[in-house]
Amino acid sequence: MTTSNAINHYENVPDIVKRFVAASGEIGKAGLEPKLRHLIDLRASQINQCAYCVKMHTQEALDAGETQERLQRLTVWRHVDDYTPAEKAAFAWTEALTSLQVDTNYEALRGELRRHFDDAEISAITAAVAMINLWNRVQVSNH
Repeated sequence: MTTSNAINHYENVPDIVKRFVAASGEIGKAGLEPKLRHLIDLRASQINQCAYCVKMHTQEALDAGETQERLQRLTVWRHVDDYTPAEKAAFAWTEALTSLQVDTNYEALRGELRRHFDDAEISAITAAVAMINLWNRVQVSNH
């Protein structure tokens, strides 16, 4: 939802937005499994409280074959058995890069990621997290 005095970033800086869209497209070509990408996008959007993005990424995940049950439990992923260890490693990384904390042990998180993904996949996950955080901030700026 936007307010009546929202700023139309898409009109004001169209070349920048086009580059954001292009970068998003390149991330999509990086070999990251689409369902995982949707879950990463959704989890970061939940943390960032971006209602527009939560709605959009929920629908995208459903369209990609994700189940309603798993989507409903994404916010409590640590406490349920719905997700694979690889997905859980990606969610922990997503949360760490979305809510930056000085005491985060990135080395341990990378170690867990490396149990499930190669370095190129980890870079794709990192790029996906960075991109959704960018989009969340653009959208939230008009809440």
